[in-house]
Amino acid sequence: MPARPETGRETMETVRLTEDHPDFYLFNQGTLREAWRTFGSFHHGGGNPSTRFTLWAPAARQVSVTGSFNGWEGSRHRMESLGDTGVWTLDVPEARPGDLYKYEVLGADGRTVLKADPFARQGQLRPETASVIQGSGVYSWGDRVWMERKDRDPFGEPMNIYEMHPGSWRRSPDGGFLSWRQLAESLPEYLVEMGYTHVELMPVMEHPLDGSWGYQITGFYGVTSRYGTPDDFRFLVDRLHQAGIGVILDWVPGHFCRDSHGLARFDGTSLYEYADPLRADRPQWGTLAFDLGKNQVRSFLISNALYWLEEFHADGLRVDAVASMLYLDFGKDQGQWRPNRYGGREDLEAVEFLRELNRQVFSRHPAALMMAEESTAWPLVTAPVHLGGLGFNYKWNMGWMNDVLRYTGMDPIYRRWHHELLTFSFFYAFSENFVLPLSHDEVVHGKKSLLDRMPGDYWQKFAGLRLLAGYLMTHPGKKLLFMGGELGQFSEWDENRSLDWMLLNYPAHSSLHDYYRRLNHFYLEHPQLWEADHLEEGFSWVDPHNPRESVIAFLRTDRRGNTLLAVLNFTPRVHEDYRVGVPEAGSWREVLNSDHQDFGGSGVINEGDLVAEPQPWHNRTYSIRMRVPPLGMVLLEPGRGDGES
Repeated sequence: MPARPETGRETMETVRLTEDHPDFYLFNQGTLREAWRTFGSFHHGGGNPSTRFTLWAPAARQVSVTGSFNGWEGSRHRMESLGDTGVWTLDVPEARPGDLYKYEVLGADGRTVLKADPFARQGQLRPETASVIQGSGVYSWGDRVWMERKDRDPFGEPMNIYEMHPGSWRRSPDGGFLSWRQLAESLPEYLVEMGYTHVELMPVMEHPLDGSWGYQITGFYGVTSRYGTPDDFRFLVDRLHQAGIGVILDWVPGHFCRDSHGLARFDGTSLYEYADPLRADRPQWGTLAFDLGKNQVRSFLISNALYWLEEFHADGLRVDAVASMLYLDFGKDQGQWRPNRYGGREDLEAVEFLRELNRQVFSRHPAALMMAEESTAWPLVTAPVHLGGLGFNYKWNMGWMNDVLRYTGMDPIYRRWHHELLTFSFFYAFSENFVLPLSHDEVVHGKKSLLDRMPGDYWQKFAGLRLLAGYLMTHPGKKLLFMGGELGQFSEWDENRSLDWMLLNYPAHSSLHDYYRRLNHFYLEHPQLWEADHLEEGFSWVDPHNPRESVIAFLRTDRRGNTLLAVLNFTPRVHEDYRVGVPEAGSWREVLNSDHQDFGGSGVINEGDLVAEPQPWHNRTYSIRMRVPPLGMVLLEPGRGDGES
């Protein structure tokens, strides 16, 4: 990713805005890519300090600026309409950084409403809803080395993502939120220690309800004030980058809140949302869908994506709920939607929007990560736009997640009849560029924590979770774990409290935590597990067809031909003399075993060299005999390994 200008906020142009301003033309054409530099509030200091307010509200009859600087009397600062641009603007000498404001909008429906600024850089702490004027200062970034790296190849690099909710990772002793700067004191060190390469933050944009986790947004350009200021958030990103950790932000272009101070019926019309209620309504979330066929909305959203990449140095965006955008009938019953012009259920405007979004992002930031949370079989999600794809470079593999959690959640006695849940994902692993997510959605709403999903007694639950983690780490695709999984939380995630860090005082949980640390670093140290992640030659089956014993074996290979042999046993039965086909003669040595006693296992390990015998097995010329632990994973390397377990 090329270096970006070291700007943290934008300064106001000193020229007077007029209706022939080129940005307004581009905005209305749907091609303005830096709308945040034109719309919103901009303080200009110097000899004649003033704050300029610029707003798009084409159907409004009158707009005023009201705030703490004028006693919330909108009549004192009425904005000027700039011809047929739909834009209103006003310079207010009395307004200063830190002042609160809203727009008083007399809409086309004859109602006067108070609206937060759609382009506000910061909002008032909930439950209050005003926007906050930002100053014209510049944040001094310290991540130049990270930003100027020229050799970043996301496909050929390890990617181990730690998904987290900023407000509940840790809490202060009094139960309150940690600020962005407080998180910066401990989070980068923890991620490095645990072997993560990236952190994915659930939405950091302003939102009114804690329980929405940030997915119902009112301020798309505003860093939520729950944890501090925009510069405080920049500080966190800066420290993460200096520690070598990439930052991915959850981004939600599919819908927005109905709250009266937000985007809904902004100027007395369906401005940001579809006018057709069948198109606008998102009944499953109680929200409204953006009108992606409207030029100005596309300018608003694509600019917003670039804003987070450029003004906050984000390394990528995970685009939420892409399936809800692609299908007109998503989450809707019969009669709640109508077909497209060809009679299909595909949302043609959303398809074009997503393609244009990715075109614009990659034209400016070729190494950015654009990840689609797409839960259907829509084809070519990660294919380039010019080849007919949607243009993302990664897709969450929701099918893999659902299959493996269903499989590992059932009693081992029944797994032999559901072996395909374990193996099917390998057969389409290279159809897209996948991220394998064990995400927040899987540890809430009665689904249980990852640990509690595992069947059996106390020991079997921990063994099952270690095995699940090993399966994730050895399966082709990049990796993602939601916070708390590495602690072995028994309780579901609760956004209202901290993770259960006290669990690390108990041996079973501390051993599991050590296992995750060792497994993550093993992954980073072994290119066999990531260098050819998206190439079919990076994976080959040894044995996918042993449902009776619920054992699978496969090889992972890097671009130089170095291999790892993975053997995974999904039953509590120990195999003392298990034969596995190998691709070459010589010796093999165990390099990682999830059943090692250091990790809380039973200690069924393979000591010393395992010499390949010239006995064909699993369609291979040679084979080895080994111990396979209960509910365990064994990784072996050819030749002399380091002997670590």
